[in-house]
Amino acid sequence: MAQKLSVIPLSYVTRVFGYLRPHWRLAAGSVALTVLSSLISLLAPWPLKILVDNVLGPRPLPETLAWLLGPLAGQRSQLLVVAVSAGLVVALFSNALHVLTNYVNTKIDQWITLDFRSHLFLHAQRMSLAFHDRRRSGGIIYMINSQGDAPAGLIMTVPMLAESALTLVGMIWVSYHIDPTLAVASLAVVPFLYYSVGFYATHIQDRLSKVRNMEAESLSVIHESISMMRVIVAFGREKHEYHRFRQQTTNAVAARVQVTVRQTIFSLVVNMITAVGSTVVLGIGAQRVLQGQMTVGDLLVVIAYIASIYKPLETISFTIGSLQDRFISLRSTFQLLDTEPDIKDGPEARPVGRVAGGVSFEGVGFSYAGRQDTLRDISFTAKPGQVIGIVGPTGAGKSTLVSLLPRFYDLKQGRILIDGKDAREITLETLRQQISIVLQEPLLFSGSISDNIRYGRLDATQDEIIEAAKAANAHDFIMRLPQKYETVLGERGAAISGGERQRISVARAFLKDAPILILDEPTSAVDSKTEAVILEALERLMAGRTTFMIAHRLSTLHHADLILVLQQGRLLEQGTHQQLVDAGGLYAELHQAQIGAKRPKLQPVAA
Repeated sequence: MAQKLSVIPLSYVTRVFGYLRPHWRLAAGSVALTVLSSLISLLAPWPLKILVDNVLGPRPLPETLAWLLGPLAGQRSQLLVVAVSAGLVVALFSNALHVLTNYVNTKIDQWITLDFRSHLFLHAQRMSLAFHDRRRSGGIIYMINSQGDAPAGLIMTVPMLAESALTLVGMIWVSYHIDPTLAVASLAVVPFLYYSVGFYATHIQDRLSKVRNMEAESLSVIHESISMMRVIVAFGREKHEYHRFRQQTTNAVAARVQVTVRQTIFSLVVNMITAVGSTVVLGIGAQRVLQGQMTVGDLLVVIAYIASIYKPLETISFTIGSLQDRFISLRSTFQLLDTEPDIKDGPEARPVGRVAGGVSFEGVGFSYAGRQDTLRDISFTAKPGQVIGIVGPTGAGKSTLVSLLPRFYDLKQGRILIDGKDAREITLETLRQQISIVLQEPLLFSGSISDNIRYGRLDATQDEIIEAAKAANAHDFIMRLPQKYETVLGERGAAISGGERQRISVARAFLKDAPILILDEPTSAVDSKTEAVILEALERLMAGRTTFMIAHRLSTLHHADLILVLQQGRLLEQGTHQQLVDAGGLYAELHQAQIGAKRPKLQPVAA
């Protein structure tokens, strides 16, 4: 058993108890209450012994107790009241301590769970986009929500085990002084319990790990389906997703039932072992009473103690058994915490103030996992305030190129310079403060319009939010809404249209006021009228900023200072619009194709 439980590194246990340090006062109170509860539990059988031996039986009270009770010890009626009252007082104190202990331990449990889940959540946000591309979101959500209580669960077993151990030692000691034979006989079940726990721990961990993975997969199915609800409804695949969820969850339920059956059998084995032990002790004790070697009161005390001895033994056995579930969760969560972020500040990274916006790519290369040469040998220079257009066929690497600038991914070769300084020598926090992004799909939170715009700068005033909205051509439609700036947008901004969502995204970028701007096809999903409104706002936003604009419609790039033409990860051409048209390369072909698509088709003349 010890070997199997040692699969959890000692460092994990040390780290778990590190979360207890901020709550040491509560922990000290829990320790004190645990000791008091153990002492009170030792007193529980003694009022019954006095009642049987000294009230109902002929035996006199022990001298010390008779001296303490004084005149009350001389009359049985008064002694009866004392014994019954003492039993009531012990029960009252025991239950009061139980309530207080539960209160303190619950506070410890909840605070540690909150601290650990917060740590997991923060670490998951620090991981790179490449990490999240490889992991299913539902699995991470399951880990934070369902496995985030593992450290608190492990810590809270300590008071339970400590109280059981203290009670066990105290009751064995008292029982041994009453009758050594019964005390020793009561411990005969310990080896059987030990090997039962060892066998259970050996055979349950792999099953628990499998069940946890299946339950995490079930949550992933739910998360994916909810996030893809528009696609599901559009294709009428509600029943398909329902059956996919049912199939996955049915397998998880079946696996959980199998594990629960094994846990129940383990509980049955432990209960039967302690029941056999109680029967043996009762038989031996009754024989000794018949032989006059102990009184009925002594037997009742010993039986009460033995029953109480077996209760902590059962608690210890069940707790050690249940720890396997905690250990599985701990292993998963600490593996996440031990995963180093792909992108982090290097030892040479330093914060910077507002940059001018000069950007240079020097021999930049990048590859996704399992896909080589997504970008190869990209070199160009953008001066502060210039507009850089980026065009190319689908899959050419346009979005990947601009994603390297804020270090969403780290390049494999070359370097990116900002104002002549390697981007990797700038802290991630201050690097990303220099860059605003407006994406093709406007990503909004479910809060109010004000909250979504304020996300660009959290300390912005309401007047600044309104000014940003006006600059983004969003103020007028916002004021027509019933709740105006306090309108709650719902999931992903579902309460307003796509063009309106995009204007809020532009307002957010205005409010951030970063010197470098990335526009990833921000008007590709809107109609021509809405596009004109957004482009007008974007022209104001681009003023004075170094702008990287990915565009499908080449007409939006005619005035760009430099246009980059990508194909299959290579920088095929670069120059101004007119230079590239005159060169007759890929850009000229794309330009000609779009001009041809706009010309009206000639209608055949009727004969």
